Amino acid sequence: MPRLIPVHWTELEKVILKMGLRFARQKGSHRSYTKSGLIRPVVVPERSEVPVSIIKSIIETLGISREDYFRLLHK
Repeated sequence: MPRLIPVHWTELEKVILKMGLRFARQKGSHRSYTKSGLIRPVVVPERSEVPVSIIKSIIETLGISREDYFRLLHK
């Protein structure tokens, strides 16, 4: 399985939207996405490289595997 690497926030947003989340709001440079059934909103900072720690947190919040993340990222 490939390593997680930092990605541009727009690439991460594509994965989130493919999961069925919708854009809820933006405060400063942080965008929030929600979906019924999630325990908390997913927050994505508008950065050229979103750190791996944030990507791991988003994967955990979405309840998907790393394989699913990579499949959606490259779809």
